[in-house]
Amino acid sequence: MSPAVSIIVPTYNRLEYLPAAIESVLGQSFTQWELIIADDGSSADTRAYLQSLDDPRVKVIWLAHTGRPSVVSNAALREARGEYVAFLDSDDLWLPRKLEIQLASLRRHPQRRWSYTRFALVDAAGRPMVAAQVTHWPAPAGWILETLLQEVTVIALPSVLVSRQLLEEQGAFDEELIMCYDDELWFRLAAHSEIDGIDEVLTLIRRHRQHSGSDIIAWRDRRRVFEKALHASGCGQHVSILRKLRAQMSAGLARSQAASGQRIDALATLVASLPHSWRYPGDWFRALLATALACAPAALRSLIRSYRLRHRIQRA
Repeated sequence: MSPAVSIIVPTYNRLEYLPAAIESVLGQSFTQWELIIADDGSSADTRAYLQSLDDPRVKVIWLAHTGRPSVVSNAALREARGEYVAFLDSDDLWLPRKLEIQLASLRRHPQRRWSYTRFALVDAAGRPMVAAQVTHWPAPAGWILETLLQEVTVIALPSVLVSRQLLEEQGAFDEELIMCYDDELWFRLAAHSEIDGIDEVLTLIRRHRQHSGSDIIAWRDRRRVFEKALHASGCGQHVSILRKLRAQMSAGLARSQAASGQRIDALATLVASLPHSWRYPGDWFRALLATALACAPAALRSLIRSYRLRHRIQRA
């Protein structure tokens, strides 16, 4: 008998957090699931922990290290047999009734082929983050592509439960992306199906110092996400939003490259983006100024910084 839900967990050397993530799956009130853990070439201690898992519903896939979560997740997805697929990062947590509540709601709304929940941020120790700057995102239902593009709606990967049939129709994660691969998939799913929103915190996203990635990769990959959306069918009414977002990502990439000392790359990004960024001169010229400043002699950069500092002091 096939499980109702296939749970996908990619992991690489997260032994400090991985057991708690797995325990949050084992503690689900809904039990008709299979857990597919894709290990991206972890070291011996993590492998030993995974080998110790003694539950017939758990399957571990051993992979050579790639450092690409999209590739690792797709390897697990190819083994999935459930009607639905759920995702859980190896450092995040589910509350006990997450799957039960999502599945029951999806059964009540058959026109909605995927689901997500509200999420809360916790620190490395699992304590709630309640600082003023922490945003609490709602989880509206229905057609959300426009609010998703505008970042009015935010979907956390571990909160998602999606029909495996919908995934097969739209394709899995883009393996060219190192970051933002989940956003790219959400845009495709949101263009083809309503979403079921559970406006209750059932997912905990852990924030800690072991997260990887870089600003340059984030800007580059997010630009690719919007470029793909521009060429996708079903996004015609959102072309103007997508064009602006693509221009903003190009400008952000150039600024990040300039700040990292990659001056030639920054100039190349600006030149290549000009044909689609000219409609949005503000972002493009700010990126150009940042690149020009990065290319200026060190003495001139120091003089400009001193001038800006004096100017801020005088205005204060």
